[in-house]
Amino acid sequence: MSSHQEFTEFVAARGTSLFRIAHLTCRSRDEAEDVLQSALEKAYRNWGRLREGSDPEPYVRRIIVNTAISRARRQAILQILSTHAPPDTPAPDTLAGVELRQILMIGLRALTPRQRAVLVLRFFEDLTEAQAAGILGCSVGTVKSQTSKALARLRALIGADLLEEALPHVEP
Repeated sequence: MSSHQEFTEFVAARGTSLFRIAHLTCRSRDEAEDVLQSALEKAYRNWGRLREGSDPEPYVRRIIVNTAISRARRQAILQILSTHAPPDTPAPDTLAGVELRQILMIGLRALTPRQRAVLVLRFFEDLTEAQAAGILGCSVGTVKSQTSKALARLRALIGADLLEEALPHVEP
């Protein structure tokens, strides 16, 4: 049986249960359908690994919940931004990039000053760990640990998907 066929059978057998999870974690039926579709796309891309001797349903459930949380977080942040938007908003085609930068800036402001400095030096100024350590007057190990903690905090605040989109050269 092909991987595609196995995936199709899985969705046919468990789709109702998966939709129920999505619907309970989302605000509307439409949003639940979008979340479920996104989750199934992610699961399909990894189906070869998932089906090797294990039940893929818990993994797909986790994707659904994480996707719903990420969407809710993004919508909440965008709601906050829209209530504080400046009167001159950019053209719609550039709005997504502006919103992403604003979300990233909100996340950066929530970090400690040292974590923020490390991320700025490493990913915005594109300095090496050694160069950042020299500027901050600390060891390379401190730069590494602060980078790791800062990225973990940003992922928790703005979501891994948004962080990857904002800083594509950051490893997940």
